[in-house]
Amino acid sequence: MKKLLYLFLFCLLISDKIFSQITRKPVASPYLGLGAYSITHADVFSFTSNQASLAQIKNNTAGVYGERRFLLSELNYYSAAVALPTSSGNFGFQAGYFGFSDYNETQLGLAYARKLGSKVDVGVQFDYNALQIAGYGKSSAINFQIGTVMHISEKLHAGFHAYNPVGGKFGNDKQEKLASVYTAGFGYEASEKFFVSTEVLKEENNPVTVNAGFQYKFLPQVLARAGISTATSVLYAGIGLQLKAFRLDIMASHHPQLGVTPGLMIVFNGKSKTPNAE
Repeated sequence: MKKLLYLFLFCLLISDKIFSQITRKPVASPYLGLGAYSITHADVFSFTSNQASLAQIKNNTAGVYGERRFLLSELNYYSAAVALPTSSGNFGFQAGYFGFSDYNETQLGLAYARKLGSKVDVGVQFDYNALQIAGYGKSSAINFQIGTVMHISEKLHAGFHAYNPVGGKFGNDKQEKLASVYTAGFGYEASEKFFVSTEVLKEENNPVTVNAGFQYKFLPQVLARAGISTATSVLYAGIGLQLKAFRLDIMASHHPQLGVTPGLMIVFNGKSKTPNAE
């Protein structure tokens, strides 16, 4: 039964919609990127949703994330992110791996963001994508992402993001293209404890998706996140525990047909750096 499921999934992966964000993003990606439209609640994974949020990082920070998609070891997804603030802007590095020995995808990304005054942040990321299928070899493609976040007020933030607006094609004949994805999002920081965010995504050849979620800090050391992605009616929720310089998040998402995906995230925050010059 599992072999039939893998075959079905791989057929989806090598169809015309193969290079959508579905395989390159974790099932709980809205959980990881929830702080993208926030200042107080941004973390190292926020820039994976919108690179402009990288400009708000004020300390060296790194994180790792892993999930077992639908409880199948062959569909494991792993991701790592690093953010390095400097006086000339902030730099970020992202790496991701999905699959197993017979089928896998790898992504490496280098990001840069900076503040344009006190009201606008901008960011860009260049990605190297590799796809490997046993018996068929390996192919790669280059693409880029760009985003902006506007600070409308101290509490309200909004922005736009474009993933692969041009290029990003696989294969010798360049017939397989990474899907383009356009996002508009906003976040409202009701307080230092409570934050809500909504994103509207339009992925090439797919219907509009809405990702909505919230974060609430019960205590300075404990937070909760939850939300929904409407495209597949995926619900996600998690608890984060701050242990000095480390934060440990345990989360899970639920797909109505494919079931549960558990995930684990660890974030390290170094000492605060001097904020970027505006």
